[in-house]
Amino acid sequence: MGQVPDSGASLGLAPYRAELHAWLDAHREELAPRFSPPGTLDDHVAQMQRVKGILFEAGWMQLGWPERVGGRGGSPMLRTELGAAIAGRDLADPGLFSLIEVLAPTLIDFAPPALAAEVVPRLLSGAELWCQGFSEPDSGSDLASLRCRAAPEAGDAREAPRWVINGQKVWTSLAQFSDRCVLLTRTGPTDSRHRGITAFFVDMDTPGITVAPLEMLNGEQEFAEVFFDDVVVPADRMLGELNGGWAVAMSILPYERSSCFWQRIAYLYRRLQQVVEVAPDHDRAAEIVGEAYLQLHALRARSRATQHRLAETGTLGAETSIDKVLVATAEQTTYDAVRRLLPGTIELDDSGAGEVWRSDYLYSRAATIYGGTIEVQRNIIARRLLELGSDA
Repeated sequence: MGQVPDSGASLGLAPYRAELHAWLDAHREELAPRFSPPGTLDDHVAQMQRVKGILFEAGWMQLGWPERVGGRGGSPMLRTELGAAIAGRDLADPGLFSLIEVLAPTLIDFAPPALAAEVVPRLLSGAELWCQGFSEPDSGSDLASLRCRAAPEAGDAREAPRWVINGQKVWTSLAQFSDRCVLLTRTGPTDSRHRGITAFFVDMDTPGITVAPLEMLNGEQEFAEVFFDDVVVPADRMLGELNGGWAVAMSILPYERSSCFWQRIAYLYRRLQQVVEVAPDHDRAAEIVGEAYLQLHALRARSRATQHRLAETGTLGAETSIDKVLVATAEQTTYDAVRRLLPGTIELDDSGAGEVWRSDYLYSRAATIYGGTIEVQRNIIARRLLELGSDA
């Protein structure tokens, strides 16, 4: 029972899902976290990497990825379902685990083939962890205004053997744990915006890189500032074309707004179910739970359509801003339900369970900010989908 499929090339979602959950049931004890809740960030990162290693050894992590990078083929939705199953069983934090979906496709599409074939299996197996160096102190939602600069060390810009990077990034998730970074830099004039950006794949142990973790509202140090002082990077670590980094950045969007959201939804359903199981009688429980459930169900229906569209066409557009608005509001509504159904728990309960609820609730407050603020998303919906104004 629960044998790992030999290949994902022709495996349908329903039989795959059944085999996957049977295998996870059979290996429940092996995969379970080795720490008591809430655990530290170090605990969660170690757990995620350990789970990846077990899944990779068994062959599950390779399904849905191209064979040219050590994968076993099949639809990308196979790996999306795997991430959702892991999140729904509390085996790994969905926000951390989903970094695979954010970064591995970028390497596959834009890195030199030999480099991608070498490093992608290391990410999937848990041997490495990568981070994303995009946002800057004055370039968050307006990413095209970034100023971290890469300049050729010598010779012609395209033929230079090495590039020298100077600047700063911020809100870089797990930078202090990461082995490598997908980094956006300015290689053209500052006023060239989208056309003057180039992406690199940088080793985080390169001399000149300094990582300074940032403490969030929930007490975790998931984010970090990263400083680059005369950091030398080989030219063969360029991703895509010179001044073509905006295409690299935009290639990440379909996966941030599809695969990653699907994993987050599974986790939120799990959390809502948990509060229903422990909540005392409440005269408005049906109304409170129903509101959160309806938002999650609408989000899941929307996200399912997005998953299938990506699998069929390989592209997504401005319509994914709708998904971003829905996931942010559904997450906040879910944790508002926790606060209403378990009064005092988030504010006063210092038990392990209480600390988990508090941390998740505080993290949910940022859901309408990170990954593009909800105001920016609504502007995109209004201008690009409803044609209510120009982007100028």
